[in-house]
Amino acid sequence: MKATVEHAQEEFAAIRTGRAHPAMLNKITADYYGAPTPLQQLATFQIPEARTIMITPFDRSAMSAIEKAIRDSDLGANPSNDGNVIRVTLPALTEERRKDYTKMAKQKAEEARVSARNIRRSAIDQLKKLQKDKEISEDDLHGAEKSLDAVTKKYTDQIDELLKGKEAELLEV
Repeated sequence: MKATVEHAQEEFAAIRTGRAHPAMLNKITADYYGAPTPLQQLATFQIPEARTIMITPFDRSAMSAIEKAIRDSDLGANPSNDGNVIRVTLPALTEERRKDYTKMAKQKAEEARVSARNIRRSAIDQLKKLQKDKEISEDDLHGAEKSLDAVTKKYTDQIDELLKGKEAELLEV
């Protein structure tokens, strides 16, 4: 369940807010010599201004592939290339786009909660199997279920806190 919360955190980091940050590019892959390659393996990133990302490729021959990958992504940005670096200037978020990103964040949070509940369900199934095989008593089963419920609630509450933070960040103008 801890991994589920960490995954939700990564998903939230990839959702664009008003400011540029390198995590926005985590999910983008470029076609590099026929293989989809994450941008982190192809270039370094700098944030010289609040809404600008400078991408310096390790290999200049990858510039067009990186540009195409960014253009085709859901960032809504048009990269410009000066021969040495690629500059990505992010447009200001409209109210409608902020609401779309908020919906996306809520969807990611719900996926994370469902994942945590699935982990809980599989653990309860294993406990019931142990009880059926007479390896644990019925009292042990109920106690374990209660503690499992408490752990699940703790992690879903963490996911909800992450969502609240991301929503506040998205709706901040």
